[in-house]
Amino acid sequence: MENAQLIALSRQSALRNQLDVVANNMANINTTGFKSQRMLFEEYIMPVAEATEFQVPDRDLSYVHDVGTLTNFEAGSLKTTGNDFDLAVKGEGFFVVQMGDGTQAYTRNGSFHLDNNGQLVTSEGRPVLTDRGPITFSQQDGKIEIAEYGTISTAQGNSGTIRLVNFDNPQELIQVGDSLFTGGTPAPLTDGKVVQGAIEQSNVQGVEEISRVIEITRAYETISKLMKDTDDLRQSAISALGRLEA
Repeated sequence: MENAQLIALSRQSALRNQLDVVANNMANINTTGFKSQRMLFEEYIMPVAEATEFQVPDRDLSYVHDVGTLTNFEAGSLKTTGNDFDLAVKGEGFFVVQMGDGTQAYTRNGSFHLDNNGQLVTSEGRPVLTDRGPITFSQQDGKIEIAEYGTISTAQGNSGTIRLVNFDNPQELIQVGDSLFTGGTPAPLTDGKVVQGAIEQSNVQGVEEISRVIEITRAYETISKLMKDTDDLRQSAISALGRLEA
């Protein structure tokens, strides 16, 4: 009976972690460029004990193991804002931004703006990188136009190209913020397309997430009832054995 409760406990623990992931998805349903996540599970087989001296071998115990999360990199819908510094990637690819320690990170959140120095930065203040590095604009630049393939044009001429990269396996990326990733091996995206004056919305589907919350809650309640029934059965067995005469 103890084994049954341990297996049920492993399932409960996995369900709690799964609920945390779903809750985070729902909390970021309006976060620009956010990518939803799913919990990954696998069966963990554990033998009861060495069974070499028993006529009937011990049966393996099957536990639930949450091995990690899978990120859904499917593109979200585009929302037109009319802001010249709002950018969206059409199709595959990521913008490249510079972290505080000089390393690079990647995002689909193109809600950019100019800081007090005229530098193009993310909503968190991180510099957006072009093929020439970070870019700063001045009043002399006039109207700023960013073409389909990321080319930046001002009144003073060409100012570079917005950097776009892609990954052979995006699942290698590590999420370090609501819509920011690090790691992986980036490759230049020569055919990436940029949409000026628009942002990519979260790809979270609210109805699906609510359905998952209901499923997780019901599964948790079922496991809790099973554990209570198992505990009641053990108590009944102890009580019955205690009444037997020696």
